Parts: sequence; C-alpha cells; structure tokens
Amino acid sequence: MSPKNKKKLNILRIKLDKLDDKLISIIKTRTNLVNKVVKLKETKKEIIDKKRISVILKKIKKKSISKNIDPDITKRIWKNMIWSYINYERKIFKKK
Repeated sequence: MSPKNKKKLNILRIKLDKLDDKLISIIKTRTNLVNKVVKLKETKKEIIDKKRISVILKKIKKKSISKNIDPDITKRIWKNMIWSYINYERKIFKKK
C-alpha cells in the first residue's frame, strides 16, 4: 500500500472508530428500553414475537433499499441484534 493510501486508510479508520463509539451509545439506549420492555412481559413465551420480528425486518429492508444500502447487510445486522436481545431477555427474565 502506498504511503498516501495508508494515510487515507488511517483517516477512515479513525472515522469508523468514532462511529463505533456512537453505536455503543445507541446500543446502551436500546438496552435500557429492552430492560423496560422485559419488565412488562408476564411469561417467557412473550419474549419472542415472530410477527413483530417479521414486520421489523420488512421495514429495515425497505429503508435500506431507499437509502441505497445492501439489504442483506442490514437484514443480517438486525437479525443478529434481535436474537441477541431475545437471549438477553431470556437471561434477565424474572417471572415464571
């Protein structure tokens, strides 16, 4: 890699690191909301809502396409996030 390209790469990586910091903050906010949601659920069966998951993924696909983002990328990210939070809810669920 040329020195010029290496410098450009470093600048882009710094920008990515800053964006990652913002994403961490957003994930913290989302986790706080999930904590409130799980308190409202009365049974573990309520943790997975397949209809809602389907609606979310369809919305994300539409938004991705409209913003010219590969929908396969966002679908994968959202599915992973959804299932990560489902596992988190199962872990913290206190009721029977």
